[in-house]
Amino acid sequence: MADYRDLWKSLDMDLEKHDQLCAVLPEFYGDIYLSQENRPEGMNYYNFVVSEIHGLRIKELAEHKEKGGKVFGSFCVFVPDEIIFAADAIGVGLCGGSDFWIPDGEKVLPRNMCPLIKASVGAKLSGTCPYFQSADLLVGETTCDGKKKAWEILDEYTPIHVMDLPQMKREKDKIHWIDEIKIFKDKVEELTGNKITKEKLEEAIKLINKKRAVLQRLYNTRKAENLPISGKDALLITQIAFYDDPNRFIEKTTELCEELEARIEKGESVFKEGTKRILVTGTPMAIPNWKLHHLIETSGGAVVCEETCTGSRYFENLANEEAENIDEQIKGLANRYLGINCACFTPNEGRIDDIIRLYKEYKADGVIYYSLPFCHTYALEYKKVKEALDKEGIPVMMIESDYSLQDAGQIKTRLEAFFEMLDSSKNEKEVAATK
Repeated sequence: MADYRDLWKSLDMDLEKHDQLCAVLPEFYGDIYLSQENRPEGMNYYNFVVSEIHGLRIKELAEHKEKGGKVFGSFCVFVPDEIIFAADAIGVGLCGGSDFWIPDGEKVLPRNMCPLIKASVGAKLSGTCPYFQSADLLVGETTCDGKKKAWEILDEYTPIHVMDLPQMKREKDKIHWIDEIKIFKDKVEELTGNKITKEKLEEAIKLINKKRAVLQRLYNTRKAENLPISGKDALLITQIAFYDDPNRFIEKTTELCEELEARIEKGESVFKEGTKRILVTGTPMAIPNWKLHHLIETSGGAVVCEETCTGSRYFENLANEEAENIDEQIKGLANRYLGINCACFTPNEGRIDDIIRLYKEYKADGVIYYSLPFCHTYALEYKKVKEALDKEGIPVMMIESDYSLQDAGQIKTRLEAFFEMLDSSKNEKEVAATK
């Protein structure tokens, strides 16, 4: 990516440190992704996107800004992209999925906190992520205490707008969230100088809904008995959806879905028969956090669905496209986003219902509950989730792990034991059924 050095320099990046980051990614990606057999041809597009992860898209953002456009960087699925795109701005998801950024994050944050937050702050402070450097405004949210306080610190280094997400879903909380979206709309209009009209917002809602719909179509292919795509490939696609050009992403993912559906018709699978079907639930996996999926899929399992923010929570519900005025549109957006069952909410029976529903829909054999260290919201919610899954007879195992590979061997051993247990349980049920 030598051609982009002048561009990176113009973004005030630490080029020497950035070279270190770029040197690690190709081999890491190759080991995890390019080593797969029988990958769909359509995955070549996503390979290209990763190869240009700090190149082509950053150039597109720069060209957009040269024409007077603005770029918004967000950390969470609760930030309404529709508002951003309705103002002719571009929204990109900001990643915090690498331990490369954690040392810089720990310069201003405590060591004993969530690696995702430390990496996100470290990515900005280190000047090594061009998405952070390209953003005219960062948009945070109050999904956990760690983030709330981290945004105060990040605000010392770069402009950030924080959306106050309610922690309950009562009627007064819905009213509050509608107000927060209106405040955000005012902020976006102020920064861009563009008025968000009903027509522009309707256009943006339809665009983002199309992106969600194509991801739904992708995930539906994973319900097939013969899996046409690996779980880690599906995870990668969803991660890319956060920052790729929406129209291009829709086009390329539609092409991939057609290929996958043809594979299903032919009975082709990327896994051997008998591979355990696993539902992953828990904390989001920001790019390049591919660790858990890789370990599962090299230990005898296949990830068939993610009940995460980098999974089904990102795209499951569509926003209302039929509103009569802008107030109704904003109300529809508020309802859509409050329909996301994040662990930050209390009570949160909706998430438990989602896990059980998705387990059945995707014909999973077991559930892996994933939590980052010091992620109290997800770690605490495990108790209620496990109790509900035990009641349903659904096998579940919790894995808490950060971004490093130091515990990879230990996790692999636990996964293999879990899959063996699933096999034994299945055999016992088959024997019992014949008696």
